[in-house]
Amino acid sequence: MAPTSFILADVRIFTGTDTIESGHVIIKNGLIFAVSAGPPPADANVPVASKPGHTVVPGFIDAHMHADKGQELALYQSLKFGVTTVMDMHNETVNVHKLKKLAADKKDEAADFKAAGVAATIDGGWPMAVVTAHDKSEETAAEIATWPKLTSIADAEAYVAHNLSPAGGADYTKLMHESGAAIGQAFPKPSLDIQKAVIAATHAAGHVAVAHCFGRADTLEVLSLGVNGLAHTFMDEPVSQEIVDAYKKAQAWCNPTLALLGSFTKEGAAVAERFANDERVKGKLTEKGHANLCRCMGFAKEGATVANAYETVRRLKAEGVPVIVGSDSAGPGLGTAWGATFHHELYLLVEECGFSPKEALYAGTALTAKLFGWNDRGQIAPGLKADLVLLEGNPLHDIDATLNIRNVWREGIQAKEFQKYI
Repeated sequence: MAPTSFILADVRIFTGTDTIESGHVIIKNGLIFAVSAGPPPADANVPVASKPGHTVVPGFIDAHMHADKGQELALYQSLKFGVTTVMDMHNETVNVHKLKKLAADKKDEAADFKAAGVAATIDGGWPMAVVTAHDKSEETAAEIATWPKLTSIADAEAYVAHNLSPAGGADYTKLMHESGAAIGQAFPKPSLDIQKAVIAATHAAGHVAVAHCFGRADTLEVLSLGVNGLAHTFMDEPVSQEIVDAYKKAQAWCNPTLALLGSFTKEGAAVAERFANDERVKGKLTEKGHANLCRCMGFAKEGATVANAYETVRRLKAEGVPVIVGSDSAGPGLGTAWGATFHHELYLLVEECGFSPKEALYAGTALTAKLFGWNDRGQIAPGLKADLVLLEGNPLHDIDATLNIRNVWREGIQAKEFQKYI
C-alpha cells in the first residue's frame, strides 16, 4: 500500500481555488509534485493516465460527522464518496484512537480521521438528555460515563488540556451550547464562564473551538464568547443583522448542516430520498443506511423551518462570512448517510443558498483546510498530500457531477473501490 507516482493528463483541474481547463497533475510518492496547464513533460518517466472529459478536484473534507460507537463503516463509506478527510465532532476517546489507527493503516479503504474527541459536556445537557431518552442500553450508559461533566472553570481547563493531549487524541474542541429551544425542549447548558474557559484554553493550545447550537439565541450567545465557528446554523427564527454582525465581530465561520436541518423539520424529505435512490449513492450504502437516508428525524419545534436556515446562509455568504461543508452524518442520524450527505450539502448550497458550484467546492475543500490550519491538504498544489477525486463531467458547471466519481486517491494511494478504473 505504498504511495504511488503517476500523472493525470488532459484533465480539467479544480485546485481548490482556481480552475485549469486542460492540464496535468504529477504525483510522486504520495504528494503533489506539479500542477500545470497543457500536456505533461515527455520525460516524466511515470505512468500517465489521460482523462479528457473528466475533472480532478481535491479530496473532499466533511467538516462535521460522527463515527458513533467507533463504527469503521463511517470511514470506509466516506472514502467511497470521495471524502478523504472526515471530522468527527463528538466521540469517546477509545474510539478516537481506534479510528485514527484505522485511518493510518488503511489508506486505500478509509478516510483520514480528525476528531474533537469528547465534547465539552455537562451533566444532563446536550446530547446526553436526547441520547438517554432514546437509548437506555448499558453500552451507551458506559459511554456517557466517560463524558466530561463540567461544573467549573478549573474543570474546563483540565478537560481541554487532556482532550487536546496525545492521550485525548483531539485535533480541535467542540462546545455544546444547546438550550433545546429550537426543538421544543429545555436542556441545561454550560455557564458562559465555563464556555469562555473552554474557548480560551483551546486557543492557548493553538487549536480551533467549534460550538454546537440549533437556536438563534444560543448562537448569539456563543458567538459573543469568541468561538471560531458554528457546527450548525439555526432554524427557529429568521436571520437578522444582529446575527451577521455577531459572526463578523467574532470572525467566525458557519458549517450549516442544511440536510440535517431539513430532516429535523421534515421539509428535506423529498430531496434526501432522491439522493438515497440515486444509483450513484444507493450502490454504496448498506440496506440500513439507505433506509435511514429515506427517513426524517422530525425534532424541530412548530414554526422552525429549513427556509430560515437557507436564508441565514444566503445572508452570511453575501456578507462575507465563511461557510464550510459538513454533513453531521451519524449512524442513528435519520436523513443522513456518511459520505453521501456531503454531496447533498453541496447541492443545497448551490440550489438554495446562492453558491456557484465553484464556491461550494471551495467550501468543501480548501476553505475548511485553511480555517483549521491544515496546510497539508485541501488543495491540488505542490508539496501537499495527493488527496484527489476524479469526476466524470464538469462539477464547476453542474454540482450533481460530484457524484460521478471515477477514482479516489488518499495520499497518492488509490482507493480499493476504484482500482478497476485506472
